[in-house]
Amino acid sequence: MPPVTQLYLEDLSVGQVFGSGSLRVEENEIKAFASKFDPQPFHLDSDAARGTFFRELVASGWHTAAITMRLLVESEFKPVGGIVGAGSDELRWPRAVRPDDELRVEGEVLEVRPSKSRPKQGLIKMRVTTLNQNREAVQTMIANLVVPRRQSSQ
Repeated sequence: MPPVTQLYLEDLSVGQVFGSGSLRVEENEIKAFASKFDPQPFHLDSDAARGTFFRELVASGWHTAAITMRLLVESEFKPVGGIVGAGSDELRWPRAVRPDDELRVEGEVLEVRPSKSRPKQGLIKMRVTTLNQNREAVQTMIANLVVPRRQSSQ
């Protein structure tokens, strides 16, 4: 496997797309995450979930967000210094994640700009879409990320 090239701001351009591998969401992981961070019946108990809006056990949106981060970190997108977030312009969960869903991430660079106040870095906007095995979006967000500039390393 060839070495992974770490990316500086100057290596990024609008329209670039980065993909990830996939990760299967297990029922026990849905329940474990929910019991710790989002203890609602539709995340914890299949029988209780039947009487809710979802009609079946589903993952917390925050669990989906955490999986998205894991997939993004392991993706082709490798900025120097890691993936450093400066916030998000929007975060949506258009479809619930269910046990045994197979998730993957696609990232598309929307904007690249040097920082006006910090010349050693820049900012990018990236649309990050988390897809299930049917290519249906289960999460979308516009991430604002800090990326070092090449001249700062010289």
